[in-house]
Amino acid sequence: MQQNHHQNLVGFIWNIANKLRGPYRPPQYRRVMLPMIVLRRFDLVLAENQKKVLAEKERLEARGITGPALEKALSRIATDGRKQELFNTSGFTFEKLLADPPNIAGNVIAYIQGFSPRARDIFDKFDFEAEIAKLDEANRLYLILKEFCSSEIDLSPKTISNLQMGYLFEELVRKFNEQANEEAGDHFTPREVIRLMVQLLFTDEEGIFAPGIYRSIYDPTAGTGGMLSEAEKYICGDGNHEGLNPDAHIELFGQEYNPESYAICCSDLLIKDEPIDNLIYGDTLGVKDAKNKNNGFVPHDGHPEKKFHYMLSNPPFGVEWKPEEDFVREEYDDQGFSGRFGAGLPRINDGSLLFLQHMISKMHNPPKLVDGINEGGDGSKIAVVFNGSPLFTGDAGSGESNIRRWIIENDLLDAIVALPDQMFYNTGIYTYVWIVSNRKPEHRRCKVQLIDGTRHYKKMDKSLGNKRNELAEEHIRELVRLYAEHQHDATSVVPVHSKGSSRPTATETRTVSKIFDNHEFGYLKITVERPLRLNFQASPQRIARLDEQRAFANLATSKKRKDPAAYQAEIEAGKQTQAAIKDLLEELDGDTLYRNRDEFEAVLNRELNKALKKADLKVGAPVKKAILAALSERDPEADICRDKKGNPEPDPELRDTENVVLPADISLPLPLKYDNETGHDKLLALVKDHCETYLAAEVLPHVPDAWIDHSKTKVGYEIPLNRHFYVYEPPRPLEEIASEISQLEKEIVAMLAEVV
Repeated sequence: MQQNHHQNLVGFIWNIANKLRGPYRPPQYRRVMLPMIVLRRFDLVLAENQKKVLAEKERLEARGITGPALEKALSRIATDGRKQELFNTSGFTFEKLLADPPNIAGNVIAYIQGFSPRARDIFDKFDFEAEIAKLDEANRLYLILKEFCSSEIDLSPKTISNLQMGYLFEELVRKFNEQANEEAGDHFTPREVIRLMVQLLFTDEEGIFAPGIYRSIYDPTAGTGGMLSEAEKYICGDGNHEGLNPDAHIELFGQEYNPESYAICCSDLLIKDEPIDNLIYGDTLGVKDAKNKNNGFVPHDGHPEKKFHYMLSNPPFGVEWKPEEDFVREEYDDQGFSGRFGAGLPRINDGSLLFLQHMISKMHNPPKLVDGINEGGDGSKIAVVFNGSPLFTGDAGSGESNIRRWIIENDLLDAIVALPDQMFYNTGIYTYVWIVSNRKPEHRRCKVQLIDGTRHYKKMDKSLGNKRNELAEEHIRELVRLYAEHQHDATSVVPVHSKGSSRPTATETRTVSKIFDNHEFGYLKITVERPLRLNFQASPQRIARLDEQRAFANLATSKKRKDPAAYQAEIEAGKQTQAAIKDLLEELDGDTLYRNRDEFEAVLNRELNKALKKADLKVGAPVKKAILAALSERDPEADICRDKKGNPEPDPELRDTENVVLPADISLPLPLKYDNETGHDKLLALVKDHCETYLAAEVLPHVPDAWIDHSKTKVGYEIPLNRHFYVYEPPRPLEEIASEISQLEKEIVAMLAEVV
């Protein structure tokens, strides 16, 4: 299809949509226009053989043939050479619908009900019958149908091939979604971001060029199918552009839980005469005890045993996975690494890393070359776009950190490309494309490439929601080049935007690519302890603090609530014990300050035991501990408090943690398992000396009495991408700032003078 014809059709359909103004707001146009485009295309595809279909239906039903056998027979007659099932047995066409204006709404519904099951399901997911009623009530249904029958818009297969029609439909989907970005942005990825992801995905993939090669592509959050379609187009071409390998056999798979998005994706595939059975309507992560069972909803992974060669996804940013929690946790607890989420679970308010683990579970086994022969599998490669949270959220030992650790230590993370902000329709935050692979080329193994693409963009002439920036083709080429060349400290010439300027005012050369060894993202979180030092004194002020101690206060309580007399008696006895203890402490020398706990404890125990024995009272260890706590204060000059073995006791208030980089010579994966307990002794054997060296160099010069509690050492992984590309910018000279302030003051005075 020529480009100008394509754009003319887009423009004409857009003009039809404007006739909906009134009953619909512009962001709602897609609810009518997208299913109507699909309906008109199907109408024209089936027009030529409609009479044959009706005659064959009558003949076969007379012979008792119904169900799937009837459907397959009718599909073979409905269209010439079509592979996917599509027919209509209603007897209606657009022209016949227009011929009966008074009954048009009911006839349109009957027309839709006459389609083959999968086509009918598409309109059900669009919930198009509700729109038909609304259109009819607003006197727009006849008008819109008539416009689609205009001679100026020909969507017939004689004019537009299935493939070309598919890309026309995608263009319209993009435009309608952009217009409705406040509603659709959560499941719509800008097309230039998809192109970048696809090109990164197929860079260094020599196998894709083999004649007749079969490859599967999967998107677990398929949305409207943009990523699947763009990947297929990049490999096979689209009629206007030649693909990498037009002879390749590409099979698309996906799953989507939003019914409208699912309907759009199915429509695109069916229009292009491609299989839609591989697209599942359902929740990829899984929902336990799901109630949606009558509309084809699949409450779990729709491709449970399937592996894929390539995978792309844009999981929802920062969306909680509370609806899937029971299903996911059960799989995690019961199956571990035999399931999808063995490495760990992220926080409940962001499920992005669950989708990445899901995709990794779908990878083919990696290649294993023996004497030049691959005795392993094909391997797989993933491109997924995240916000910044999966890079660094989560402390050492947390679910997020463990997931990052599992991915990096198993050498699956290939590269991360930081995108500019304000790229998406419903958020202005920075986003990041992760490339994950289990078939890295030799020069990329055990390494991760970070690419700073935050300055590779141009400002849009007109913003769309939060989207104000976009990637031009030259930006995509540059980012793909940086990825392909895989050079440390590689540079790019990037634009410089002055404050307040929408256009670049200069350029500069910046380092935008860095290569790191896998272990450089790992760290050890060590717990640094310092000794507890206390002084003791039986002063009135400290004795008064006894009432704040729970064990002491509990002396005057009772659990005998069913017996009021016993209850009150027990409380009174407790108060007497409290008073006796305070009397004893007041008899001690309140002026003497003890800086040794053992010395004070010996005096206290001797006097306390005498008094308690005399009063015929008994107190337990918790009360004695409460007395010591009330009479003590921290004192850096006091002696160190020690346990029964003579070891220093740590002071919780002085406890600190330090993050220590992993030793450069350490082997991955680490022996510590993901429960953070199994293999801990083996981990310490590898890192204990390294941590002690860090302590001696970085801590002891400042606090000589510190030590490491190695039993609390944890492993963490984070990817501080921004920190690696940070460039210090000195503040402007004070004279320049003062000059600006002075100028602003003059302008303010001038404006005030005008007001007065």
